[in-house]
Amino acid sequence: MRKLENSELERKTIEDFKKSEKTPLILVLDDVRSLHNIGSVFRTADAFLIEKIYLCGITATPPNKEIHKTALGATETVAWEHNENVLDTITALKENGVITLAIEQVESAIFLQNFEIEKGQKYALIFGNEVHGVAQEAVALCDGCIEIPQLGTKHSLNISVSAGIVVWDLFQKINWP
Repeated sequence: MRKLENSELERKTIEDFKKSEKTPLILVLDDVRSLHNIGSVFRTADAFLIEKIYLCGITATPPNKEIHKTALGATETVAWEHNENVLDTITALKENGVITLAIEQVESAIFLQNFEIEKGQKYALIFGNEVHGVAQEAVALCDGCIEIPQLGTKHSLNISVSAGIVVWDLFQKINWP
């Protein structure tokens, strides 16, 4: 085995990325405090051709050098928008036919491995802040909740790790059912 050189990876240009058909997933970050987490989510969104990221509440926005450190340019490729209120964002997405799913530990949550994709449906995944997760009001407004099963003592994952796990799982279910 030989490690591939960057020139062999067939990377898209920014223009090619913007023209590419997107994965029908939207990410909503609500009150995310860590600039590194925000940048990491941008990088994951770029890797899987995510349609858009909504940055809500106190979540910082590009351009920002701390976000750029982990995003590595993904803020230039992935569409994003800042909204003050996550509830307004969820409501608008639902009005446009998007299924909204909080990524949270709640009663009646569907474990990630059991979640089934509806072909042709667009989904918005709502991620909360590092301390309190997704706000109860946002959970109540969503169409459902997905929980990542965890077996250890913490039952808590970093938001950028959670986003990576859920995006990868849904990406493969969408593309390789």
